[in-house]
Amino acid sequence: MDDFIAYLDTSEVQAGRLEELKAATIELATFVELNEPRVLAYRVYFSADGSMMSILHFHPDVASLEFHMEVAGPKFLPIAPYIKLRSIEVFGRPTDELMTRLQAKARLLGDDAAVIVRDLHAGFDRLPPD
Repeated sequence: MDDFIAYLDTSEVQAGRLEELKAATIELATFVELNEPRVLAYRVYFSADGSMMSILHFHPDVASLEFHMEVAGPKFLPIAPYIKLRSIEVFGRPTDELMTRLQAKARLLGDDAAVIVRDLHAGFDRLPPD
């Protein structure tokens, strides 16, 4: 599936805000599950010491990630006080419009957060067809 795209963002957790952030990410994950049926997986991870958070999601195509940014985008701002976004990594080929949205998210949640795109070189998947 050449259009498959993966997304990973990594953030520092603001001191003293871990429990609030955990509650907010449960709400966000539930929202995504209920409103974005094409998302293949959506996972929130924390480092052992709770100082870092990563959100990883997989999409069958770029349109699914674009839809995520549109639909879930308003849900990102309430999380801003709890984190400092460090990086967004996209594995696959985003459109120019998607890159614009990702860069806006990076500015909103992290000021100097990097947006990194990684192109597919080799591999395969066993994802079921749409």
